[in-house]
Amino acid sequence: MSIIEAVLLAIVEGLTEFLPVSSTGHMIIVSSVMGIASHPFTKTFTVAIQLGAILAVIVLYWKRFFQSFDFYFKLLMAFLPAAVIGFLLNDYIDALLERVEVVAIMLIAGGVLFLFIDKLFKETETTGSNDISYPAALKIGFFQTIAMLPGVSRSAATIIGGLTQQLNKKTAAEFSFFLAVPTMFAATGYKLLKFYKEGNEFGSNEIMLLAIGNVVAFIVALLAIKSFIRFLTRHGFKLFGYYRIAIGVFILILLLLKIDLSIV
Repeated sequence: MSIIEAVLLAIVEGLTEFLPVSSTGHMIIVSSVMGIASHPFTKTFTVAIQLGAILAVIVLYWKRFFQSFDFYFKLLMAFLPAAVIGFLLNDYIDALLERVEVVAIMLIAGGVLFLFIDKLFKETETTGSNDISYPAALKIGFFQTIAMLPGVSRSAATIIGGLTQQLNKKTAAEFSFFLAVPTMFAATGYKLLKFYKEGNEFGSNEIMLLAIGNVVAFIVALLAIKSFIRFLTRHGFKLFGYYRIAIGVFILILLLLKIDLSIV
């Protein structure tokens, strides 16, 4: 992996991690197009640079992380379903990540849903709550497990989960960001440990690329998070729906044309 490739992947990570467009799907596509998806380090890199995106959330919302212990207990409740199911189905999930057609189908399916989601939850904009109960946090956590299907989008699943619990869009989106911190931290730690146990080592070049990737992902995520909150509260999900459908159809066309997007 070159520095330019690392920077491009980090930009994609920073832009898409907190948008409801599937960061995993975009990372698979971009790394495949660049021809580096099959390299073991690439798979580790695409997960490890999530740490930069995590730091962006902590920096932007640092006061919330020192608000109360109740905040952490709710995050724990929401994190547990993904932690348990992810551990039990890890091999199956890894296999799905190698199927680009699954990414495309999930992007399209999610996009179609987004065309109607604003109407379905229209009342929550005026009557939606700012407070998240423990049962609501747990239910949002189960929604997060849906995002284990590549192409679904962790952000989309958790925000919609929040809307089903009668939260307004801003609160649902912010809780999605907060939930990303333990979820992505655990995923990153697991992927780095797995990379090491498989006999791989981090040389000076890999360490440099990880450092660059995290810095770029951090900067881009800072901009993306604030912009997304403003856009979502003003315009809703519909534009993201059209985008997901377009990207999904584009991927299917590439596959039909026998253009290699495999990552195995």
